[in-house]
Amino acid sequence: MKIGIIGAGNIGGNLTRRLTALGHEVSVANSRGPQTLSALAEETGATPVTVAEAAKGAQVVVVTIPLKRVPELPKGFLDGAADGLVVIDTGNYYPKERDGRIDAIEDGLPESRWTEQHIGHPVIKAFNGTYAQDLLERPRPQGDPERIALPVAGDDAAAKQLVRELVDELGFDTVDAGGIDDSWRQQPATPVYGLRGSVAEVTEALAAAPRERPAAHSF
Repeated sequence: MKIGIIGAGNIGGNLTRRLTALGHEVSVANSRGPQTLSALAEETGATPVTVAEAAKGAQVVVVTIPLKRVPELPKGFLDGAADGLVVIDTGNYYPKERDGRIDAIEDGLPESRWTEQHIGHPVIKAFNGTYAQDLLERPRPQGDPERIALPVAGDDAAAKQLVRELVDELGFDTVDAGGIDDSWRQQPATPVYGLRGSVAEVTEALAAAPRERPAAHSF
């Protein structure tokens, strides 16, 4: 597939490494410009582009930037994408450490719903509680007892299935974590966040999530 990745930090960089190795055509962008991505491009064969160009022709776009930067994404940055575009949101709200107070999220709006509203496109929430190094070090074939599972939330069944298939290709199982309105179950400080668990363990952790946002992750 043709995949655009916006954000070249730990998750974005390692997704670039893995997806190019799997044969996908990857364009990668960051806020500092394509000239700063030459080393990653040389290592992986990905194409460094501007944020405004990242979605051009893409079937999948991964938005993996600090939540507070989402409103700064260029207007219309998804306009050139392929029909049926699937957007993956890896974002988390860290009000005290990074993002500052976002009133709508503090009032109960799920992080990914907030992101949807800003970018004008539905998202599938995935990889937000994944350790970046695990993308490189923990892929396992289907059926391997050490294969870990990742929660995937979203409202569009076809888009969610595509993301689940992509995660499977990357070497991980998935658990359907419900719609975006349920995606608070995988936000920071919930039982599933950072869990290296099986399908059964991830399913149990999602069910155990407390509805109240933990004080450590509120402003």
